[in-house]
Amino acid sequence: MYDIFIMDMGGHDDNVKSLVQRFPHAKVVRYYDNHLDTVKRCISRCRTPYAWVISSCCDYNNFDFDYRPIHHQAYQIHCWASGNQQFGDTFLIPKDEFLKQQNIELLEWYKDINWHQDGVPRLAWPVLECETEDITQHLKDCEFNSSYVWVNQCTDYDPSLWKDRCFYSFNKSGDVSLAPREIQTHLSTQIYDYPYIIKQKEAFLPSKTLDIIYISNGEIESDRWYDHAVSTSGKTIKRVQNVNGRDLAIKQAAYLSTTPWFFTVWAKLEVDTDFDWQWQPDCLQQPKHYIFHARNPVNGLQYGHMAMVAYNRELVLETRKWGLDFTMSKLHGVVPIVSGTAHYNRDPLMTWRTAFREVIKLKQDSETGNVESLHRLQTWLTKAVGENAEWSLRGAKDAVEYYESVNGIFNKLMLSFDWDWLKSYYDKRY
Repeated sequence: MYDIFIMDMGGHDDNVKSLVQRFPHAKVVRYYDNHLDTVKRCISRCRTPYAWVISSCCDYNNFDFDYRPIHHQAYQIHCWASGNQQFGDTFLIPKDEFLKQQNIELLEWYKDINWHQDGVPRLAWPVLECETEDITQHLKDCEFNSSYVWVNQCTDYDPSLWKDRCFYSFNKSGDVSLAPREIQTHLSTQIYDYPYIIKQKEAFLPSKTLDIIYISNGEIESDRWYDHAVSTSGKTIKRVQNVNGRDLAIKQAAYLSTTPWFFTVWAKLEVDTDFDWQWQPDCLQQPKHYIFHARNPVNGLQYGHMAMVAYNRELVLETRKWGLDFTMSKLHGVVPIVSGTAHYNRDPLMTWRTAFREVIKLKQDSETGNVESLHRLQTWLTKAVGENAEWSLRGAKDAVEYYESVNGIFNKLMLSFDWDWLKSYYDKRY
């Protein structure tokens, strides 16, 4: 029997004990970094013409350790695949020939490797169940006892362990992934801090579609656009109605959501018929809200105002303090996809109220020198066509006047969150 060396990669202690009981002469070698350096240490201790170098992560119950290479294969490294991974973890190595070539930088640079496809199955990696969508934090907190952990779900995939350990994702959102132990030393704010990431596009698993929640507060066409959204999406849409204040309405929507992110459709929005309801957030980033674009039919602007938002449920519920824009009070990103057309100009009050609230926010932001906000502000103040166009202009100009009259005091500006206050202010003026 040739010498046997067991590379202990961690996480499969019972397998190591079983192998040592089966082969009392076997030596357990602690695994460091990569196969090549570990193999070198094994061969330096080898006393037989060949050495078996095997791995703690593989199942050898049905493996033939009596295998002997034929004459013309005597100088080859014999490598057995690990599951469906050609670059496997089970080797029969000719001692003398390996010592001649041991200065190679990569194991695959060995002059002649015989690949055995009738491989050795790997034992399962542990599964890390992520209770929230913050995969980065879960991996930071994970106690890695093995080379890899599955995130949320196992799939039929065997990574190469020969060199740099890659992070693999298996669906659009990345919430089903395979993470290497080495990732912990790189993580700061997101998975993308790790330099070796592979998205398995050829083997994407389906992602759970996001809940859709419709928010209305007495808008004239709220039922019309709700029915349109149902028809366009072909899905069941939950509804939040007549909650006073945008912030409270969004929180109510979050309570209704059963998915970590949820699409929010506002009652003024005619969703585009070709909107992609299969869209997914990127779980390899920090959790954030995603703001889509919407068309403004009155002044021609096209940006996040009145557009669909994919809210992160946990971020919504943990928001205790916010600015004039609830959505932008937490980490957020912009998705440059038009979600629909915002029909905010169906009656004078709704038109005025919408313009007033948006211009309050733009006015505050433009005070910081934001060029984009300044451009949008000027557009709201000067451009309007179509139905109730004059009420859009009035709402915008009244917002600027109010902002200046209260000297931009935050508590005064926050009154614009309150529907009753807005109605009262409108009634006093008109």
